[in-house]
Amino acid sequence: MASITSFEDLEIWKLARELCHKVRLLSRKEQFSRDFRFCGQINSAAGSVMDNIAEGFERDGNKEFINFLYIAKGSNGEVRSQSFRALDANFISDVEQKEILGLTETLKFKIQGLIQTLKNSGGKGYK
Repeated sequence: MASITSFEDLEIWKLARELCHKVRLLSRKEQFSRDFRFCGQINSAAGSVMDNIAEGFERDGNKEFINFLYIAKGSNGEVRSQSFRALDANFISDVEQKEILGLTETLKFKIQGLIQTLKNSGGKGYK
């Protein structure tokens, strides 16, 4: 098994980056992009998923990493919920929403899996 030496090596960070990219592309659609507040909110939530994974990885121990993973998981849920708002406002299609829902569902389970792995691995670091 390969050693993880940076957050860029984490599969969940790569998936979160993909989610962030897809949300960014969708939010650039003409009608969607006109709702500045909502557009900013969904992009911020998607960015928060990948950024909290990265920040937690760079912290000083499993407890802090786990805390940031929970924040990332919450932001992932926020994107999932906001995808329904975007669908209801006709900003995205059913197919586009299914893509977002698929990514957020995968991320939810993978983030939870890493949390469990870290909890079971014993305390590492100071915090």
